[in-house]
Amino acid sequence: MRFSDWLVLSCLRVVGDRPCVSGMVGYTESITDPSYEGQILVLTYPLIGNYGVPERPTSGDDLPSEFESSRIHIAALVVGSYTDDYSHYLAHSSLGTWLKEKNVPAIYGIDTRALTKKIREQGSMLAKVLARRPEIPPGRLLHLLPESRSVSRSSSPPSPSSWRDEYIDIPFHDPNEDNLVAMVSLQSPRVHAPTGAPRRHPSGRLLRVLAIDVGMKYNQIRCFTNRGVELKVVPWDYDFLADPEPYDGLFVSNGPGDPTKLDVTIGGLRRALEKADRPIFGICLGHQLLALAAGAKTSKMKYGNRGHNIPSTDALSGRCYITSQNHGYQVDTESLPSGWKELFQNANDGSNEGIYCESKPFFSVQFHPESTPGPRDTEFLFDVFIQNVSDCVSTGALVPISLLEKSTEDNDKRSSRVNVQKVLILGSGGLSIGQAGEFDYSGSQSIKALKEEGIYTILVNPNIATIATSKGLADKVYFLPVTPEFVRKIIKYEQPDGIYVTFGGQTALNVGIKLKDEFARLGVKVLGTPIETIITTEDRQLFAKAMESIGERCAQSNTATTTEEAIAAARDIGFPVIVRAAYALGGLGSGFAQNEIQLRALCSKAFATSPQVLVERSMKGWKEIEYEVVRDCRDNCITVCNMEVCTNSSIVRAMSLTDEQNFDPLGIHTGDSIVVAPSQTLSDADYNMLRTTAINVVRYLGVVGECNIQYALNPSSKEYCIIEVWRC
Repeated sequence: MRFSDWLVLSCLRVVGDRPCVSGMVGYTESITDPSYEGQILVLTYPLIGNYGVPERPTSGDDLPSEFESSRIHIAALVVGSYTDDYSHYLAHSSLGTWLKEKNVPAIYGIDTRALTKKIREQGSMLAKVLARRPEIPPGRLLHLLPESRSVSRSSSPPSPSSWRDEYIDIPFHDPNEDNLVAMVSLQSPRVHAPTGAPRRHPSGRLLRVLAIDVGMKYNQIRCFTNRGVELKVVPWDYDFLADPEPYDGLFVSNGPGDPTKLDVTIGGLRRALEKADRPIFGICLGHQLLALAAGAKTSKMKYGNRGHNIPSTDALSGRCYITSQNHGYQVDTESLPSGWKELFQNANDGSNEGIYCESKPFFSVQFHPESTPGPRDTEFLFDVFIQNVSDCVSTGALVPISLLEKSTEDNDKRSSRVNVQKVLILGSGGLSIGQAGEFDYSGSQSIKALKEEGIYTILVNPNIATIATSKGLADKVYFLPVTPEFVRKIIKYEQPDGIYVTFGGQTALNVGIKLKDEFARLGVKVLGTPIETIITTEDRQLFAKAMESIGERCAQSNTATTTEEAIAAARDIGFPVIVRAAYALGGLGSGFAQNEIQLRALCSKAFATSPQVLVERSMKGWKEIEYEVVRDCRDNCITVCNMEVCTNSSIVRAMSLTDEQNFDPLGIHTGDSIVVAPSQTLSDADYNMLRTTAINVVRYLGVVGECNIQYALNPSSKEYCIIEVWRC
């Protein structure tokens, strides 16, 4: 099946397995991941190359954070759209330049959605990337042109009977039939010293983990050394049971290919399980090898799981994690021997994502807790393993693993379902910045969800031109202003069990804050995000203190309730400053002040709409990044999307190169915005650094439901500041 005749970057001919990977970032990490050895990598994200490629590793001894090995492992790259125009402070060249340097063919102009659909329907398959014969002119396929139409005025070769004749063909070859692990594993042992605070054995030596390299990623090494562990990495066929140097735990890395072909590694692990004198932890291929050594079976999946947003459920606690995955084989849960149980399960297809031994500290996971690329949500598993190693050496006994989460039963008791029969929803009212169409959407969706649960819904919203107020959606609609007086009267008359104040934007939030001391007396329970959390996010001073308490960075700022206080704050911080009003809609009273005169003018507007302003260090020229975050009462937390916001001076660049990018000055929402979502110029490290921060902040604040967190990101470094959390 032919997908494109646009071969770019080089004219090599390659054949290999064809995995499709969903991920908005991380192409440099994926391309250098040893798990992709010999494979034709298809990136389903529509635009690739936006943030370029950093400077390449200078030697095999380096562990640069932007790469996962010392070389490119893919056979070829296939993308939908590609750009040579990149924007990132670490970028050294374009992606195309890097691939040309390494003679790796790549092709763009592919309908990757159609390609993914074909694989979904027919399963994983071999593929070829072929080069056009040199005598064939570029452009449209000759055999598709009408015979009566000349390609050019000059003579041309006769038209082939098939498009295949225009390309230099090569036979298919299945890379999984090769020992791919032998190609990617190191050749001799290597020791990596701890980079974090050293952990020590009771004897005084460094705590050491021995890692079997069956295709090990750099970030797995970092995850150990950053936690103070000395890591000795050995080849795939190394006799680690006869290692003359002491070690305290055994780790089995990720890697490519069919796990059943690694008899030597499986045999060594089987003997290690029988000996049972150290904790063992495996990831991806290491998970499959540990399962085979324990007596379970593996099988090839129809199309595998490859992406950065795959949900995996903890079988012990019921907690769901968003994981990064890259595998075409799976462990068959039904084949697990006695004493072994499932630890994680894929929430999409039900496939196995982890196993553990009930009596010994042996466990493994199919997904990648080290990520890179992908979310860092399960990196805590390295802490679990290292703590278990430490506990075992300190007690002299093997202690079964214990995850950080409570059991499903405990979680049920901690977060029991709220029993409500009638719920009042505060709508958005007139659409404006701070309570625009997104609140009409979220409000209408909340009504649908409540009605699915059999809950009677009441909406108060004076705007008849909204979806939420449509006939037949809510059970009852009050076309009244969203004010404390009217809401109080409706509660007294309708006597609802619960109320939502988070689906109406700023006006609804302000009403919730004003009535917070009356809700209990009125017999109504606030559902979703607690009012205390809303107050913390709305009050600039409280929010800054909350972020400081968890070590997160906000811009240097001071709150003020008078113009003179604002001027004093600006003198302390230094001009220029940004002034942002609290409890205000759409950036009212907010703006930049270059001097005291401009500050006084801003304050006169701000204090007309708000009792408090925040005077903050100006960060003009920085990227403004936003993440939409959703958290439930069980502490499951995901980011829905992310965006970048641009200043007026970077309009052209904003339109072509960023996430969600606005024409607004950073931190001010006037509605004069152009948004590109999701991210385009954030690398995997940038994207997931801010994503992890967003989740940490939302969990600390106790948000239940959806909210938006905004950052200022220095375009020349990883320095960032949290601007605000809003729409809780």
